[in-house]
Amino acid sequence: MTLQQEIVGNAMQMAVVSLHPGQTVYCEAGKFLFKTTNVTMETRLSGPSNGGGQQQGGGGGMGGMLRQAMGTAMQAGQRVLAGESLAFQYFTSQGGEGTVGFAGVLPGEMRALELDGTRAWFAEKDAFVAAESTVDFGIAFQGGRTGRSGGEGFVLEKFTGRGTVIIAGAGNFIDLNPADFGGRIEVDTGCVVAFEEGIQYGVQRIGGLNRQGMMNAVFGGEGLSLATLEGNGRVILQSLTIESLANALKKAQGGDKQGPTGGLFSTHAG
Repeated sequence: MTLQQEIVGNAMQMAVVSLHPGQTVYCEAGKFLFKTTNVTMETRLSGPSNGGGQQQGGGGGMGGMLRQAMGTAMQAGQRVLAGESLAFQYFTSQGGEGTVGFAGVLPGEMRALELDGTRAWFAEKDAFVAAESTVDFGIAFQGGRTGRSGGEGFVLEKFTGRGTVIIAGAGNFIDLNPADFGGRIEVDTGCVVAFEEGIQYGVQRIGGLNRQGMMNAVFGGEGLSLATLEGNGRVILQSLTIESLANALKKAQGGDKQGPTGGLFSTHAG
């Protein structure tokens, strides 16, 4: 059953979800806005992959309960290590149609992705807002070299299964397919919001260790690396990065994080 939802607003969008009787949607803690009184709310440590958003019974006796508890603990621990929320909130409509509202945490757009079970989606950390209970949420770790070089690229959220998942980002979104640009695009590592399975994500150094490479890194404001996206599939980019927003706010408060020469020579006020 497709999740009925409407994304409203402009600079700070929200998703208004209509639930059929018995239908469940879950969100990351902190993304909930409002609900009608016939929608129940329950907070759990277990993710939807532990029973599709429903509490599992104690099948298998004490051994089954122990395995379930260990699985829940591992899931929660993985999310904490990745810097994600420890718990999920589940919303179920009872006795009729229900309505729930969700939003991201930064000014920007939201997008509803439809999963048909054939391709997973990957998203930047903290992009997840809400999803049907038929969509599984997981954490994907990039390789060590990619993670250390790319910053934001080390931890990715992974969505599998069938149904609707709602994500959010900063600024405005643009949809691209690397196949339309020779099979490869290079972007600021903080601009990647989400991409389909089949897209190869990597990080490369900007130029060589020469004069122009150092000029790009020091005065270009991009640091030493760019994210690379290759293949044939959908990619969603955002126009505002969290780092640039943080730098703008810090500058407005009297400090300039990047300093006069960009990211390599950072200055911190107070």
